[in-house]
Amino acid sequence: MNKTKHSINLFTLVFALLTFLLAGVVNAQSGIVLRGRRGPGKGKHIVFVIGDDEYRSEDLMPQLAKILAVRQGFKCTMLFAVNKETGEIDPRTLDNIPGLKTLEKADLMVMFLRFRELPDKQMKYIIDYTNSGKPIIGLRTATHAFNYTKNKKGPYAKYTFRSKELDGGYGRQVFGETWINHYGHHNVESTRGLIAKGMKNHPIVKGIEDIWGPSDVYGLTTLTGDSKPLIMGQVLSGMEPKDKPNPDKKLVPVAWTKTYTGEKGKSARVFTTTMGHSFDFNSEGFRRLLVNACFWAMKMEDKIPAKSNVDFVGEYNPNQIGMGKHKKGLKPSDHKLK
Repeated sequence: MNKTKHSINLFTLVFALLTFLLAGVVNAQSGIVLRGRRGPGKGKHIVFVIGDDEYRSEDLMPQLAKILAVRQGFKCTMLFAVNKETGEIDPRTLDNIPGLKTLEKADLMVMFLRFRELPDKQMKYIIDYTNSGKPIIGLRTATHAFNYTKNKKGPYAKYTFRSKELDGGYGRQVFGETWINHYGHHNVESTRGLIAKGMKNHPIVKGIEDIWGPSDVYGLTTLTGDSKPLIMGQVLSGMEPKDKPNPDKKLVPVAWTKTYTGEKGKSARVFTTTMGHSFDFNSEGFRRLLVNACFWAMKMEDKIPAKSNVDFVGEYNPNQIGMGKHKKGLKPSDHKLK
């Protein structure tokens, strides 16, 4: 009798241990944590929410996270759209970003999503964070991060990018605008970023000398709330930085700041840029814009140096933009620091 009881207890212990270890493997594949090294960001935690199948956010965001961790000292967690069967990073998977519970302990959320339809359990973490009063940064397609086409009666369907219940959905409400159109000719006209009038002393543009990228300027209606344009997008007539401006197209904001007051009445700092093509990140000025914006969002503008270090960490070789052109076979753990 005692032997039987002992065997059962041993089996239970072994089973529990295996369950714990297997859970650890699954969790390890849900995201990757970069421990911050020395720098002013020590002690702060940035969570990157990544899932876009056009502009290669799965290439750009890990490099941004590495710069912030290695050059500035922030702890950075990257959460990707992940294939449920393979555990691989797959931006075509619209309904799965594991690990979002991490947002509960984040100091900043950086979002680069496009047309996601997350299950309620995952989406709740994003909305709870959004209502927390903590800062948010959105890149390019974050203005149209969500598109509920299946669960149209769910509690989060109102955040769809063309929602009528919540005007313009998450994008317009939180970031200041939703998806409108391509103002610059997509893949034909590139973007020169110019500091907006009266904003040259803003901490986010500190040390920025030039911004250029192959992304086209997005069209806007009117930026909502207290949005303040920071960078104006000049439409160039071609895809090279030396191409002349298109004289028929006026300057349109491509980066701005605003605040967002959530359902709990707490106000958060928000920074949005409609740039974000993977090759935009080759621009030192654009990298510095994003790094400085992270400091500003967390009310750390006094820590922004005259010229923040935004040198690449390792190699940066993003894939070309386009649906389904992501690097195949990668898992979140492949982005660990070497």
